Amino acid sequence: MKIKTFEFNPLGVNTYVLSDATKECVIIDAACFYADEKEILFNYIFDRDLVIKHLINTHLHFDHLFGVNAVASQFELTLACHRDDEFLLDDIPAQLRMFGFPTTNTNYRPKIGYYLNEGDQIAFGNQILEVIHVPGHSPGSIVFYNRDENALFSGDALFHSGIGRTDLAGGDFEALTTGIKTKLFTLPAETRVYPGHGPATTIGQEKADNPFIGTRQ
Repeated sequence: MKIKTFEFNPLGVNTYVLSDATKECVIIDAACFYADEKEILFNYIFDRDLVIKHLINTHLHFDHLFGVNAVASQFELTLACHRDDEFLLDDIPAQLRMFGFPTTNTNYRPKIGYYLNEGDQIAFGNQILEVIHVPGHSPGSIVFYNRDENALFSGDALFHSGIGRTDLAGGDFEALTTGIKTKLFTLPAETRVYPGHGPATTIGQEKADNPFIGTRQ
């Protein structure tokens, strides 16, 4: 599986395009904000003749939504996400104001095509992503796990040496740390973790050294 990482928008969100030899792909957290960022993402798709099978989000905070409508419109797609985050879409202007973004002439609310739940599988090409629900950063935070590739796309649940903030709407520190311990830290130590912000890491490294939840804290 080919993993292409883009870092988009002023908050540095990682957008992932996953593809394989079949040329089918998925986009995780389409967060492109500026016009040139959208062009970069679109050109990557066009230049490789990729066919987007799924447009999926780990959660619905505004910074992970900036490019969703542009991608959905260009490629005739709808978004898949967890139902428990849908309430956040009513609060996008407040989220924008909190982080100093303009709130005029913006429409980042996506059309949701279907919901993803714990245990669902997302198929594209020869790949399968398993959906794991890890609430706490937001109620509907989910991660995507490719078992065959030992790859985990953790959104804002788990970072390199960090975890997602839990002081936003619906956040829950205990739920997040419990989910990480019981659902993510049980994965193989060599599992590569691709987070929503910042560099990649591994389950083994975070299990040992993460200052918020690691075994050596």
